[in-house]
Amino acid sequence: MQVFSGHIKTVLGLAFSPDGKRFATASSDASAIIWDTATSRKLFTLTGHESGIRDIAFSPDGTRVATASFDETARVWDAATGEQLLNIIDHNNIVLGVAFSPDGTRLATSGGDITAKIWDVQTGQLLFTLSGHSEGIPDITFSPDGSKIATASGDGTAKIWDATTGKELFTLTGHRAGLFSVSFSPDGKLIATGSGDNTAKIWNIATGQEILTLPGNLSEVTSVAFSPLDGGAHLAVASGGVVRVYLLRIEEVLALAQTRVTRSLTLEECQKYLHVDVCPAVP
Repeated sequence: MQVFSGHIKTVLGLAFSPDGKRFATASSDASAIIWDTATSRKLFTLTGHESGIRDIAFSPDGTRVATASFDETARVWDAATGEQLLNIIDHNNIVLGVAFSPDGTRLATSGGDITAKIWDVQTGQLLFTLSGHSEGIPDITFSPDGSKIATASGDGTAKIWDATTGKELFTLTGHRAGLFSVSFSPDGKLIATGSGDNTAKIWNIATGQEILTLPGNLSEVTSVAFSPLDGGAHLAVASGGVVRVYLLRIEEVLALAQTRVTRSLTLEECQKYLHVDVCPAVP
């Protein structure tokens, strides 16, 4: 186990560089630190924010780092030197989320001012604003192909937007409390959301329809993430200090069940746990 010690207050965000050689942490102490992953050595500290940093992200090519802060700004830094490249001050409230587009040319920010904004990374120019939520937006992300943007809001909904025009495509409704997290599957066909109603949900990105709900959490779901290397066959769900990993492919669920269940499932159990109307045949 490696321990990265350097912040004097709570760590609120973290991110690996694309090559995995560096590790970034963001803290309520108003600083971010870039670390050497292999040695746990601190490389340098990003300073300049006047309040805590809630979110942090590397650009896809690893040359830049973006931070979102409670000081109502987002900033972009040189990932090799720590030099500040951009200071984004157009939000009128705390900035909660930050994400680079897959091609690294755009930056998305989301905030407590109930908006998300898309920026040109090179110039800092505001390209367009996403408006439609009724409460703050804790999380924002691009789809893997860069064609869509997803936002998760305290109003209990997630919205999907066209990443080129900023047009709202559809709204995901069904949670009973505010959302904290949103994540696309690696193939861009699914989206997961985490909510204060203690559940995570998975949705069909083409139709906006809910596919299934993952209950069983004892507190709010603060983060969701698909596994990247197996096509999103697993979903990690963080809730109340516990991380659960769910199998999403029916064949893996059946294989696991065969090692732990000593009888056939009832139709009601298949509907509840496997989310199918007919129990699959078990060899």
